[in-house]
Amino acid sequence: MTISQTESNAPAIGQRILVIDDEPVVGESCRRGLAADGHDVDVSADPRAGLHAALSGEYDLLLVDLMMPDIDGFEVLKQVKAAGVACEVVIITGYSTVESAVEAMRQGAADYLSKPFSPNQLRMVIQKVAQRSALIRENGRLRQELQLHQGFEGILGESRAMEQVFSLIRRAAPTNGTVLISGECGTGKERVARAVHRLSRRKDGPFENLDCAALAPAAVERELFGEPGTTRQGLFDAARGGTVFLDDVSRLGLEAQGALLHFLETGGSTRSPNAAERPQDVRVIAAANRDLTAMIDEGEFRKELYYQLNVVPIYLPPLRERSGDVPLLAVAFLDRFCQKNGVEPKTFSPEALARMESYRWPGNVRELRNVIERIAILCESNRIDLGHLPPEVRQTPPRSPGVPLPASWEEFKRLKQQVRDAAVQEMERRFLIDALRRSGGNVSRAAEDVGMQRTNFHALLRKYGLSSDLDP
Repeated sequence: MTISQTESNAPAIGQRILVIDDEPVVGESCRRGLAADGHDVDVSADPRAGLHAALSGEYDLLLVDLMMPDIDGFEVLKQVKAAGVACEVVIITGYSTVESAVEAMRQGAADYLSKPFSPNQLRMVIQKVAQRSALIRENGRLRQELQLHQGFEGILGESRAMEQVFSLIRRAAPTNGTVLISGECGTGKERVARAVHRLSRRKDGPFENLDCAALAPAAVERELFGEPGTTRQGLFDAARGGTVFLDDVSRLGLEAQGALLHFLETGGSTRSPNAAERPQDVRVIAAANRDLTAMIDEGEFRKELYYQLNVVPIYLPPLRERSGDVPLLAVAFLDRFCQKNGVEPKTFSPEALARMESYRWPGNVRELRNVIERIAILCESNRIDLGHLPPEVRQTPPRSPGVPLPASWEEFKRLKQQVRDAAVQEMERRFLIDALRRSGGNVSRAAEDVGMQRTNFHALLRKYGLSSDLDP
């Protein structure tokens, strides 16, 4: 039987879909339902003719019956994947068993449908597979951007807030002015300090850093200026011609603040015996987690020192203010930690990326990095879904972005359908969670209670990244 062609006026947003099924009624039913959604659908009841058409590479998605004469669905799937055809494959089977579904997915199928299936079930699978394709493209795009740009001096970010930071770094770096980096813990202040150093005329000199919170006040002075009466160098001596980075300068005691103020006011005079007669050629970059102006009002920080440090202020925004940067950072961290820990490459589902964008990340980039490393190590799947995210992340309500008004009636109808589908999916997810809770986490009992086959109920759980542990 030849391939039957659908109407040629399908909307551009639709996919090219080929249905290969030896039951003409199934193929025609799929054609009518999918064409109504704007897809361009061809149907073949001849498996060999269908395979030949599939290998042409003209289709975005194949719907292939598992049990057919001469060539079965597994053989079609195998040849399409072996030929490197860039399309997704959904297996249709009337012999629905967990084993056949697992084997189809293992061989590269994107999903499966159990006969008999309703138009809504068909539509949901097509939407899910389209999201998966978009996910692969988006992850690929993010990885390509990372390969092309590798961030700004190793700092990843495309948001407007980070562009302002990059602009300040570019302007501050060539000068000798002291820099004060402010921002919450975990935002990456040391990375900014290193970027300033690398772009400065001191880039060939040393970069010395000191965590002021890690040492007692007297020890901080010894680290900075050396040991009195000895030849032990301090950081300012060791960093001659380079940069000293003082992290968490708000933790300096008042006595150490006074010594640092004297150093900055005198152009670098230290108490080290080796450098007593000459000023130090050192640039100071400081970082603060607390509001130094509030500390001045409380008598905890010297006003004069604040003015000396705050020549070039750089505010590093928290991750929740960096719109759009979370996916870029998440993909970069995931690639890094998969490689570091010797595990198979993984990708994020659109739902997982969206939920991570909605989460406020109180620990900022440091928290995101730690979460991604944990997922890279513990997640056994190559696709990271909602169920793989920590509870505090996946339980965050999805963000409701502003939707631009459509310009035409056709666009409005498509948008209305998208909004309707999203609402139905959220209701479906809550329906599954409620059924699981009523059954005490028993999937078989939950499926029986709501009148569904266990395999279909389990497929929906997988779709939404849910498990029977009642912690969705």
